Amino acid sequence: MTTASPLSPAAIRKAEEDSPKLRARDLANQLGLSEAQLVAARIGQGTTRIAAHPDRLMPAAELLGEVMALTRVEGCVHEKVGRYANYHPGPHAAMVLTEEIDLRIFPSHWVHAYAVETAREDGPPRRSLQVFDAAGDAVHKIHMRDTSAHEAWEDVVAALALPDQSEGQTVEPRKPVEAARTNPDKLEILRAEWTRLTDTHQFLRLCSKLKMNRLGAYRTAGEPFARPLAPEAVNTMLERIQARGVEVMVFVGNRGCIQIHSGPIRSLKPMGPWQNVMDPGFNLHLRLDKVAEVWIADKPTQRGPAVSVEAFDAEGELIFQIFGRRTDDRDWRPDWQDLVAGLESLREPAE
Repeated sequence: MTTASPLSPAAIRKAEEDSPKLRARDLANQLGLSEAQLVAARIGQGTTRIAAHPDRLMPAAELLGEVMALTRVEGCVHEKVGRYANYHPGPHAAMVLTEEIDLRIFPSHWVHAYAVETAREDGPPRRSLQVFDAAGDAVHKIHMRDTSAHEAWEDVVAALALPDQSEGQTVEPRKPVEAARTNPDKLEILRAEWTRLTDTHQFLRLCSKLKMNRLGAYRTAGEPFARPLAPEAVNTMLERIQARGVEVMVFVGNRGCIQIHSGPIRSLKPMGPWQNVMDPGFNLHLRLDKVAEVWIADKPTQRGPAVSVEAFDAEGELIFQIFGRRTDDRDWRPDWQDLVAGLESLREPAE
């Protein structure tokens, strides 16, 4: 089943003009639309419907030079500046692997895409490639910067443009976030097989086999495999990462894309409910009030223990994961282990 917009494209454009300072995602929610429907209302007026598959988009993105890659979930936005390159295609999972832009891509969720151009008074127009899933929720965006290869823009858009350039977009109903799935009857099996993990990627397969999900497995396993923290521990952790110069890996991902930052966190700038990392080449915008549940997870690998701090919202959606930065030969970092060990446990574990 697909859903057409309850508003005409003209009405959507009028609502945008009446709320010029409101972010697209917030305006879409206010209007009862998906963000893709908001964007598609301007097809033919600076917006072009383009091929969404990463096998088409990622090679095209390489032609745009230095850009900003953006991946988000409801409670967190992850932004990295760099160049797209080293794309590894795959039918179920693909990757972009560079020092600056590090992505894990799930092509089945790259359903709708648009090239968006908006004029501005000074400098080149604002230009971006924006990808959405079947429900019209943002999967990944590529924003050009003043220093990007703007001379390549028209050729890139022409190469990606689809025959259908009609206004508007039908979308599918949004699938709800899966709440924590626990299975206490499988506790002993979970713990026994957890200790035999040799790679972090095996963990989700284990959860699936035992009919749990990530959050449910953490709640089921308990310590020493997973330790609950109070939500406020997230900010404490970020402040200690900054103060101690610990190099970390910050993962933020939705169903279609996971984006990773590897390195230190140098600058924190809180603003209202947001805690913001504002570093050259890396910005993170985290809604601290969206963090409902936090866990430290300790998973064995062939390269040593992989210890992560993971935050979830009230619906059970994963907001972020942070690991110590891996090296070529080990996942274990003493400075990260010490930092995590000093975070105070939640007195009353989540139910």
